[in-house]
Amino acid sequence: MRRTMPDHAPLQLEHFLPYRLSILSNTISQAIAREYQQRFHLGMTEWRVLAVLARYDGAGLSARELAARTATDKVAISRALARLIASGRVLRRTHHGDKRRSVLRLSAKGWAIHAVVAPRARAHERELLARLDADERACLTRILDKLLGSVPGAIAAAPEPLISARGMAPPVTAPSRMRG
Repeated sequence: MRRTMPDHAPLQLEHFLPYRLSILSNTISQAIAREYQQRFHLGMTEWRVLAVLARYDGAGLSARELAARTATDKVAISRALARLIASGRVLRRTHHGDKRRSVLRLSAKGWAIHAVVAPRARAHERELLARLDADERACLTRILDKLLGSVPGAIAAAPEPLISARGMAPPVTAPSRMRG
């Protein structure tokens, strides 16, 4: 007969799914981050802001939308944006239909950094996923999509998978650049 752990017992973090996912995410992100931190003096949140702005370039996102799409605290997004705007990597404009709303886009400097870092990030992803066979990659994608879909407030599923069954990143479309 299997004994169940009382609810008040200490968590065995090494077996607790949220902890394990966090450790995996942090370890992978930090491995990729070392390159862009050293070369471009970017923090992880700053890189994620650049990547999301590149992905949704035509939309011209607000800081609130960035926070939602990255599942990152609004204060952290605000600080990252302040640094990116000050360094000329992100442009802030007033929304043409709502003067109270800011619209954020990558500058030419931001696109130049993205052009270097994004291929390296995809290469890291391919190296990581190469440890899995095609069935495992497809299963991982289904599991991640299912778990993300079950979490209230989680980022909605992207039109294309985050990780394809082949371990390849979705195709990148040409950006529409904003002057500045």
